[in-house]
Amino acid sequence: MSMKTILVAGGAGYIGSHMVALLVEKGYDVVVADNLCTGHRDAVKGAKLEICDLRDKEAMEKLFSSYPIDGVINFAAFSLVGESVADPLKYYGNNVSGAVGILTAMKDHGVNKIVFSSTAATYGEPERQPIEEIDRTEPINPYGASKLTIEGLLKWCDKAYGIKYAALRYFNAAGADPEVSIGEDHFPETHLIPNVLSAALGKKSLELYGDDYPTPDGTCVRDYIHVRDLAEAHLLALEYLDRGGESGPFNLGSGDGYSVKEIVETARRVTGKPIPAAMKPRRPGDPPTLIASNKKAREVLGWTPKRGLEEIIADAWTWHQGHPEGYGDRK
Repeated sequence: MSMKTILVAGGAGYIGSHMVALLVEKGYDVVVADNLCTGHRDAVKGAKLEICDLRDKEAMEKLFSSYPIDGVINFAAFSLVGESVADPLKYYGNNVSGAVGILTAMKDHGVNKIVFSSTAATYGEPERQPIEEIDRTEPINPYGASKLTIEGLLKWCDKAYGIKYAALRYFNAAGADPEVSIGEDHFPETHLIPNVLSAALGKKSLELYGDDYPTPDGTCVRDYIHVRDLAEAHLLALEYLDRGGESGPFNLGSGDGYSVKEIVETARRVTGKPIPAAMKPRRPGDPPTLIASNKKAREVLGWTPKRGLEEIIADAWTWHQGHPEGYGDRK
């Protein structure tokens, strides 16, 4: 392989740590850049952890001078939709400025491949299902807007400096990697599956939002993807760029939709717990259905998600049972 050393920004976070585990398993040298404001030191397995901020020019210069970096995968971002609406400056300030910081260092050090963690939130309220990469991008929150801004920045950096990129727009990441004992630990936790499993452990009561959507059972339908499948897609994207592949966006999703009620039912089956749930009114900004077309990722990257909903929930359940307090490092 022509790439040996990979920099994973945000590698102490949920998806980033699973990426690191996969790269280490495949024999890459991995360097993680993370400021640990939402990541966890214990999530980084088998890689060098450099605690720094992508917005710190001196730290980036030092990082790129210290390691022979061949490619970059950037997960570093704030990602709470509700918080982004309340504090857009925080989101643009961190997410966009962080991307500018890492791209500047890449340009200065001749590193010309980056895989960027984008989001389905770039589409906003989709005009059709399943969503394709060529569809309209009109984000309805600053989180999605900040990611779309970075996608635009990547496009211009490719034109100006020849930095090739893959922007991976993912849908709902879930699951865990029981082999290396890492999983999902956010605070506050806003994702459905970990909240359902916390309720199964008796740690919190479960609230669901809206059962009057125009969907088969009235609850929102989402496309869930195992975090390990996501990590595999990032590696395929990096290898594709290394072979001279063309820059652009790729959807990562299963192509299947599961409703909120189906998730809860599956979790009841997997855990053997009753999991009581209270139905609340709709939350603002939740589209009824979001399903990805993953045709482009299949055809261009050769990526196929291998793990279904049962496995996603079973792996997450293994993690949550073994780590009822997550990583236990909450400040």
